[in-house]
Amino acid sequence: MHNFHAPGDSLRWAELVELLHGKIDVLAEAFAARVLEIPEYADNQLGPGDLEATARETFRRLVDGLRGRKQHRLTGDEAGPEPEMESLLGFAAGLGAKRARAGIPPEALISAVRLDFSIIWECLLQIADARDAALLASRVDRVWRVVDEFATRTHTSYLTERVRMAQEESSIRREFIARLFNQSSPSAETVSQVAAALGVDAAAHFGLAAASGDAAVALRKAAAGPGSGPGHRSRFFVHEFGGNTYAFWPIAAHRDPTRPPMPAALTGVPCGYVPEAAGLRALPVAARTAESLASLLRPTDSGPLSAEAAWARLAKQQLDDAGLDLLADLDAALSSCRGGERERLEETVRHYLSTGSVTATAQQLFCHRNTILNRISRFQELTGLDLAVPAQAARLVVAWA
Repeated sequence: MHNFHAPGDSLRWAELVELLHGKIDVLAEAFAARVLEIPEYADNQLGPGDLEATARETFRRLVDGLRGRKQHRLTGDEAGPEPEMESLLGFAAGLGAKRARAGIPPEALISAVRLDFSIIWECLLQIADARDAALLASRVDRVWRVVDEFATRTHTSYLTERVRMAQEESSIRREFIARLFNQSSPSAETVSQVAAALGVDAAAHFGLAAASGDAAVALRKAAAGPGSGPGHRSRFFVHEFGGNTYAFWPIAAHRDPTRPPMPAALTGVPCGYVPEAAGLRALPVAARTAESLASLLRPTDSGPLSAEAAWARLAKQQLDDAGLDLLADLDAALSSCRGGERERLEETVRHYLSTGSVTATAQQLFCHRNTILNRISRFQELTGLDLAVPAQAARLVVAWA
């Protein structure tokens, strides 16, 4: 009997998986070609670029799942799922929801996902040697389980998303929302029709958020979560366009007019955020603003990003687009610093810019007030920037944005 756990087998399997990983593009191309034989995929608006990109990421994660040291189902194993499988199943959940929103019929989705196993197995047979026959026989169950769990999660997520779509959005409502967002300056008639379709006051104020990629999944989840339906404090409406997800909601009239409340559901969702737009007619412009803010998000941003918080990033982006690099000028001015002087000067100036107070800066850095003044003076000497002049201080805020 073949020893399924022989050390040599494990090493050889690892070699085959690495070879398979080098064939990701080949696997993706084969999938993209074969999936278009399914009529619903051929007739859908999914372009070949989208299909290949998604297939490439799918096969990369599937092959990563084959690397696992343990062979188990996701249930019944006290140690929990392998990290590779967690990543794969998380991607599957997003893919199922995405295909549901694209209008792919369930039978077509199942047919497409079933291609994954045959394409992987055919490639394994091509890269393996004759001496690997017993090894492949011992690993076929592993390959099948990885693909099957991926397919199951994709299908489950797809069905969940279809139910959500049916409950949350009617085709008529989506049509009116799209009509609103497709006009840079909606007509009074359009605004009136959209307000009637959504059951809102056309003159009400709205908040809006925009996100793409993984953040869009989180935004859709927040919009569909508890407290987001009619009669609740935050009633979300969702619009999908150009790879972006937009969510907007009416703002309660009884509130502090100086501080529009951010829905609790958005906490922890990295997205571009416009706290308030005056009326439905203002939403298309707000959407463009939120989209620009979303493009400025950094990996360290863990929640909504508003223009108030990101004005310096916006300004820096505009200057960079115009070919003006403030940071390069600053680097050149501080290049003569030695022995950690630059780090001390920058730290001091950053703290001073955030507080506007020499005393507060001294307390934060545990330095004497005169030390802070001397560092600010030295910084001004090197850069020619006077921090007491708002326009010059703003240059630094933008350069370091």
